[in-house]
Amino acid sequence: MFPDNPHVDVFVPDNLPPAEALARTTHLTISAHQDDIEIMAYHGVAECFGRTDRWFTGVVATNGAGSPRSGIYAQLTDAEMQRVRIREQRKAAFVGDYACQIQLGYTSAQVKDPAGAVVGDLCAILRAAKPEVVYLHNLADKHDTHVATALRSIAALRAVREETRPRAVYGCEVWRDLDWLPDEDKRALPVSARSNIAAALVGVFDSQVNGGKRYDLATAGRRLAHATYFASHATDQESALNFAMDLTPLIDDPTLPIAPYVLAFIDRFREDVAKRLQR
Repeated sequence: MFPDNPHVDVFVPDNLPPAEALARTTHLTISAHQDDIEIMAYHGVAECFGRTDRWFTGVVATNGAGSPRSGIYAQLTDAEMQRVRIREQRKAAFVGDYACQIQLGYTSAQVKDPAGAVVGDLCAILRAAKPEVVYLHNLADKHDTHVATALRSIAALRAVREETRPRAVYGCEVWRDLDWLPDEDKRALPVSARSNIAAALVGVFDSQVNGGKRYDLATAGRRLAHATYFASHATDQESALNFAMDLTPLIDDPTLPIAPYVLAFIDRFREDVAKRLQR
């Protein structure tokens, strides 16, 4: 599947052949870094956990070499850190009962190159998995590698759209919340189920959590805040929510320009604020 990528790591928790593991996939996430999946796409994990008719697959584009590190990880070389990050992502796949976990092992620079090999690898994965739901980084994220990964993913989804077309493509939160989206533009993804699994999935990334970034607490706090502050005149229906941007139209219509599509969300937010001030 990846003849030109010597760095790819494929892990199937229940030891099925990778082709069979991918073929059962219904929910698929393409993220930039290890642990992004567990922060942004827990909705997909929860939808599939313990089911035999739904399966979640995670894809990580980069190798994790540039991760911040401290404590017992402070002196690790980039090569050593990559091995730690691969192991941690495999642990998450096992805890979350994933169908398959693929780590492509590219550098950030390679992911940012539109002409690089990333799109080809993603096309191969999409053809093998034919997912019903896809989770990507949102296109208003403030991390350049996240946005680049989303753009490469959209390019791949457009390239294979005649072979496989998901019913939903979500742009999810990591390095920028989406609570600013007007409510009619929000895709509110319930993530209340199995809070123990949700916590464990972020917690297994010890090199990050104890390396100086409390993603475990921040992720849980964001989800709780979204659930509480989502509706000002109604009681909470969920204890945790993630917000997403609907990217499905960009796949359904491959001629739709990406930048104007994203900026239209911001324009509608501006209009909402202006009208509220006028009232």
